[in-house]
Amino acid sequence: MTTHHDTSWAGESEPAAPAPITPADVADAARLVSFGLQAKLLPARDAEYAELVRRHREDPPFARLADAIATGMGLVVLEVSPRAGMAVAAAEDSLFAVRMGDYSRRAASESTDRFLHGLAHLAVAAMAFPRPEDLADDTYLGRITVNGVDAFVRQACRRLEEQADAEGANTDPTTDAPGLEAAWRVWSRRTATGATKDARRLSGSTTGIVAKAVLFLVDSGFLQKVSDDSGGTYRTTARYQLQVRDLAGSAAMAELLDLGVVPVSDGTASLLPPDTTDDLVADAGLPFHSL
Repeated sequence: MTTHHDTSWAGESEPAAPAPITPADVADAARLVSFGLQAKLLPARDAEYAELVRRHREDPPFARLADAIATGMGLVVLEVSPRAGMAVAAAEDSLFAVRMGDYSRRAASESTDRFLHGLAHLAVAAMAFPRPEDLADDTYLGRITVNGVDAFVRQACRRLEEQADAEGANTDPTTDAPGLEAAWRVWSRRTATGATKDARRLSGSTTGIVAKAVLFLVDSGFLQKVSDDSGGTYRTTARYQLQVRDLAGSAAMAELLDLGVVPVSDGTASLLPPDTTDDLVADAGLPFHSL
């Protein structure tokens, strides 16, 4: 009598057990997070960074390890890609958090100026990515200028003033008034440029405030300088686009965009349709798709 054994399973192999995490893996994952904290560094400029980004995208256990290290450091991973590297944002209680209040206290001594610095940052974001599709398009680049941002805010101030006049409410805002309603009076009354005795721009002027805000964004890897035209011309980075995506849902951003001051059609440099009553800054710097 011959016994037949079922060997149909012989050609099938058991799933391989995941490779154990080694100290070298932990070191590599931590190295990737450290690259992510270097805001101006991109994978295209560093071969080791590019390789770690590739590994994060192709090796799920390594990606989970790197993400866990970032989380433990109080960081939120926004994206890991060749275009942005490991883009991280600091959680509110993170050691790496740079709070707007901390920044504005360093940038300005008076509380009113600190308020204006926050408005400048909001305006830069609104001008750089005024449409939802701009934030959704990973290939999109925005361009802003210092003079253009100031012109944009002044346009918004005029719009708010017109609304207040029409509603018969053109008085000092109450404490619970929307932020922009409180802001337009302060910004519109401040000189746009001013000058010191040696013709330098006053730091407390509105363009001086915008310039400080933009410099902070450059140092943070969010903007790159293109030229000195129009008070300084800058283009956005992938890292900034990811940051603004988080900001886009804020009430202040929605309130500013709802004014309709930055319609975008063909990308020409105008803040509003032609209006002979307004003197707009030339080359105000609306977003564009390529340089």
